[in-house]
Amino acid sequence: MNVFIRSPTSMYLNGMRYAERILMDRKSWLKEKRRSAEERMDTLWAPIYDENWGATTAPTHQRFIRQLADSCPPHGSILDAGCGTGKYWEIILSSGRTLAGIDQSQGMLSRAQAKFPQVPVEKIGMQEMQSQEAFDGIVCVDAMEFIFPEDWLRVLSNFHRALKSPGHLYFTVELADSRDIEEAYRAGKDKGLPVVMGESAHEEGYHYYPSMEQVRDWIRQANFCILEEAVGDEYHHFWVKKDTVISYNSEKPKIATKDLQEERP
Repeated sequence: MNVFIRSPTSMYLNGMRYAERILMDRKSWLKEKRRSAEERMDTLWAPIYDENWGATTAPTHQRFIRQLADSCPPHGSILDAGCGTGKYWEIILSSGRTLAGIDQSQGMLSRAQAKFPQVPVEKIGMQEMQSQEAFDGIVCVDAMEFIFPEDWLRVLSNFHRALKSPGHLYFTVELADSRDIEEAYRAGKDKGLPVVMGESAHEEGYHYYPSMEQVRDWIRQANFCILEEAVGDEYHHFWVKKDTVISYNSEKPKIATKDLQEERP
């Protein structure tokens, strides 16, 4: 009887091919997830968003948005990245600052333009931003949960490049119970999906819940200084400043203690 014994080289090459196939499967899967997310925003959520979620603004969100506007010069320019239907535009415009919005959903942008025709908008994803030193401040509210882990650093770096110095960025990170995150990961794996820990994608939508430690590391890598953190209204809030000297520890971050124990480490 002939016995075929694989050589170490053959086993290594087969392992590499398997790893490459998994990687390509994830890339294709993420591409499709992003396409379907845009379609769902256009057809499902844009028509009903304002009626269901646009009437009220959570207190912690309000505080940070006003803080962002106040940090900009009079008549300064602010970008709302992932602006949706322009839920927070009234607050920003009432401060006297100028405003622009971007979103990858044309349906969301159309609703925003119907309410605020004077605000320029662009259909573009945060991953594809090309602006350079164009804005005094950037807000990204309730949108980063739709960004894949592979794109987080790219998006933060795009924000850094788009800000003038010393520009400020306010963004939110959606919170979820660690047990729910683990269950979503297992459910995705059970379905054969190429998910990583923190992703909830076993149903039709997609959310990514990174640890706060990971978010802080991405912030450092993108050359931002953390000025303040807070937990409220089911989100972790980050108030950061463009760091042109790349000295992250030059300013000690202010951390609101209210409910901070709820965050995932």
